[in-house]
Amino acid sequence: MKNFLVLLFSLSTVLASAQSKKPSVLIVTAHPDDDALFSGTVYKITHDLGGTVDLALVTNGEGGYKYSTLGEAIYGLNLTEEAIGREHLPRIRKMELMKGGEIVGLRNYFFLDEHDVEYTTDMEAAFATHWDTTKVKQRFRRILKENKYDFIFTMLATESTHGHHKGAAILMMKVVSELPKDKRPIVLSGTMFSHEAGKPSPYSGFPGYSLTKVSSDTAFVTFDRMQKFGFNDRLNYQIIGNWVIAEHKSQGSMQLLMNRGEIECYWFLDMNRPEDFKKVYTLFSSISPQYGKK
Repeated sequence: MKNFLVLLFSLSTVLASAQSKKPSVLIVTAHPDDDALFSGTVYKITHDLGGTVDLALVTNGEGGYKYSTLGEAIYGLNLTEEAIGREHLPRIRKMELMKGGEIVGLRNYFFLDEHDVEYTTDMEAAFATHWDTTKVKQRFRRILKENKYDFIFTMLATESTHGHHKGAAILMMKVVSELPKDKRPIVLSGTMFSHEAGKPSPYSGFPGYSLTKVSSDTAFVTFDRMQKFGFNDRLNYQIIGNWVIAEHKSQGSMQLLMNRGEIECYWFLDMNRPEDFKKVYTLFSSISPQYGKK
């Protein structure tokens, strides 16, 4: 009888541990303000589920000097002068990123400090002249080896998006693809759309890069920032996104993104195992009422 009770207790402990497993996420971005895209989902994961979210940032953000007019008075520096901006913005923008990270609950940061040379939609040009891609992939491998993540969030790779956004996402996808399929974190690529649009723009992948392929136009999950909470339902998660944006004072144009786009959208890539979509659905069911009601 005693042995039976011990066995029963052990099984109960294992089951409780499995049920209480908290999600672990790594965000991969190119610039120190890109993480604002994921604000609502990240806030819910860290605050409601007790999960952990880390961030790997590829560039040092120095290329943002052109947008720093309003930040000059705040930081007391002529940041729009290229030499001054490139010298000081890496430090300033990391500080802004971490202030925003405090709001959503980011746990840890990995700064790769590749050069943020210029805006370009040509990812391969960025690879050829801006970044040491071998070094980036080595760092990504080490991060994944030392930290066991359930999910990786990247920005959606499209023809029209910044080459650095595409590059950060695809370099991480290449590193993940080296792992055995049953050992891979689930890669989700994020974007946003509005209530007015009603659904995300069609996406099947970034041409020429098979790792970005998505075969189904329904292979995505969403988080609606406009879902209400708090006293008399007066609050919503767009507030969190706006707060994060507001921290990036060195980048005046970022403020124009406040209240634009209400729905965070995460595409499930073909590089993931099909059965892992259940894990994605379970995660979003726990933070989005729209899934929990089904």
